[in-house]
Amino acid sequence: MDDLAETSALVEEGAAVAELFSLKDGDAFLVADHQGDISGGADGLFDCDTRILSRFVFLVGDRRPAPLSYGLSKDNAVFTLHGANRRLPPVGGRAAPRGVIHIERKRVLWAERLYERVRCANFGLDEVMLPLAFEYAADFLDMFEVRGMKRTARGRLDDTAISGRQVMFGYEGLDGVRRASAVAFSEPPWRMSHRRSEFMFTLEPGQHVELYIEAGPQPLDPPTAERFDEALAGALQAVGEREWRGARLGCSDRAFTRWLQQSRADVALLTTDLPTGPYPYAGIPWFSTPFGRDGILTSWQMLWLDPSLARGVLRYLASRQAGEVSAFRDSQPGKIMHETRRGEMAAMNEIPFGLYYGGVDTTPLFVALAGAYLRRTDDAALMAELWPALNAAVGWIERYGDSNGDGLVDYQRGAETGLANQGWKDSEDSVFHADGRIAGGPIALVEVQAYAYAAFQAMAGIAGRLGEAGAADWADKAEAMRERVERRFWMEESGFYGIAIDGDGRLCTPATSNAGHLLFMGLAEPGRAVQVTRRLLSPAFDSGWGVRTLADGAARFNPISYHNGSVWPHDTSLCVAGMARYGERAGVVKLVDDVFQAAQAFDMRMPELFCGFPRQAGEPPIAYPVACMPQAWAAGSVFLLLQACLGLTVDAARREVRLVRPVLPTGVDALAIDDLEVAGARIGLRLRRSDGAVAVNPAPGSDPSIALVIEG
Repeated sequence: MDDLAETSALVEEGAAVAELFSLKDGDAFLVADHQGDISGGADGLFDCDTRILSRFVFLVGDRRPAPLSYGLSKDNAVFTLHGANRRLPPVGGRAAPRGVIHIERKRVLWAERLYERVRCANFGLDEVMLPLAFEYAADFLDMFEVRGMKRTARGRLDDTAISGRQVMFGYEGLDGVRRASAVAFSEPPWRMSHRRSEFMFTLEPGQHVELYIEAGPQPLDPPTAERFDEALAGALQAVGEREWRGARLGCSDRAFTRWLQQSRADVALLTTDLPTGPYPYAGIPWFSTPFGRDGILTSWQMLWLDPSLARGVLRYLASRQAGEVSAFRDSQPGKIMHETRRGEMAAMNEIPFGLYYGGVDTTPLFVALAGAYLRRTDDAALMAELWPALNAAVGWIERYGDSNGDGLVDYQRGAETGLANQGWKDSEDSVFHADGRIAGGPIALVEVQAYAYAAFQAMAGIAGRLGEAGAADWADKAEAMRERVERRFWMEESGFYGIAIDGDGRLCTPATSNAGHLLFMGLAEPGRAVQVTRRLLSPAFDSGWGVRTLADGAARFNPISYHNGSVWPHDTSLCVAGMARYGERAGVVKLVDDVFQAAQAFDMRMPELFCGFPRQAGEPPIAYPVACMPQAWAAGSVFLLLQACLGLTVDAARREVRLVRPVLPTGVDALAIDDLEVAGARIGLRLRRSDGAVAVNPAPGSDPSIALVIEG
């Protein structure tokens, strides 16, 4: 999403790449280390793009407890650490040996507040004087400061205030907004300062003590066990409701089932229920906010399972559609949002991302998703609601999106503060010529033309469904775009599509994964699609863990780079779905297995990206140091990959579920799909590998009005 240069400062300054765990609720999220501590780097409790707690460290006898086990619950709702004391110095008696005190930290984030319970139990033979301490601080840094951006001026931090069992922090920003946070304890500390609270408990053998802590963006009442239990129940219910939206999946392979479950839980964690409907925020920690492109593609990956995500994304983006020209925000009437932020720097226009439109692909993708959603749901009422926004969006494509009148959608940033490159590969060095020279603008990316082609097709379908005029004209525009792309981007000598046409009209010829997106949108001529598929399956692209963003051997190829040789799971999923659309099966299964093997190495949580080094026997994929994890479209990848294997489409208007030459992933001999909603009815599917083929049958209780069509 953003160039590595903007996020690598933490690594360059020596911050360790540690195992981090995240909780999220609404616009608040927490990033802490494996022991639950916030101690630096990207750690923190954040609210609306501001870090409201920058240090929170738990000590037992002035040392961190020895960890026994730690991790998130399967649904991502609860973090738990089990630990033990290290040797405690004598406090008015004998020293306590290591390991006699069991320590449990359990926490949830609920109603944008952190709730934590610390339980300590004495399993020793003697009474123990147990000293506990919490260190805390709040720096109120804007998210972009945490990422490494420097500011010429900041607002004013208040003096830390202490009131009973509570410590309060405050900050008055340059935007005139007062931001506050607090940490509160259920028991009065033995000693409390602006930086630290200390407790002393006496534990008899077999006795335990519980301490409750809350932290949030405002002064707090004293925590109680009842409030903790309410928060725990509320968090579990909320994430469960999000996770169980749409159809349910199960399969015979336990590991693949774990991947499905973890990915579903990650999408649920990142999804926020906005007034317009559910919206998957892009990723933690850097991108826990609505992004246009990410929301569209994540909901598209999930569309066959859960159309409610696409509905929420479409309604939210329509409500944020641009209505004016702004070079600073890269906006023009009809354009769809790229990103929104709520922090101080955005409010002060130090960055343009408060409401930023610098994504050339988001607008055509918005229209294309609407067409895909209509085919999936036949929800004409939503299309009627969105019709003015859809017309404005295609108006932008044709008027502002084509700056030089050549019939292609291009971009050139309006201000130096904006993104230099505005496709999904938005790092500064991602679009270049064969000799490595950076392309000058305005730039027309190949995949963006495919998105525009799909947008025109979508408008034809939506107009026809609503009885609006112009369906044939939109279809003609789609065909004209297809012909332009085939004529101007195809490289006959290499059997591949170039990545872009620069401002001088010259084709950028490096072979990139962008061409796979043409297959996903169905633009490529079938014979050419076969050639692209073969190339994407070649060792130059296929790392053994997924499709590289740039072919090995090209100028600027670097497997450690952000966009020039790394592997992005969402990108691989789009390429695989595109291959499947044109009939590829063996390569689809192979790549799905590659990504599955990578998922196992990452404990089933796919990162935003990882390095594109070739797979070596017995070695895991190499992690990218500052990748977001969880990341919405990385988590959504498995569902699009599975759909590609099954060749599955849903046509609600025809009340039909169709599978074309279905195959199952390697190791999966049986797959169950339940509660697949089609036009108000529900159908389940049972797939089983048998004699080298896949047998498909409707599940018991399926609505007979839904046709199940199997091709091949």
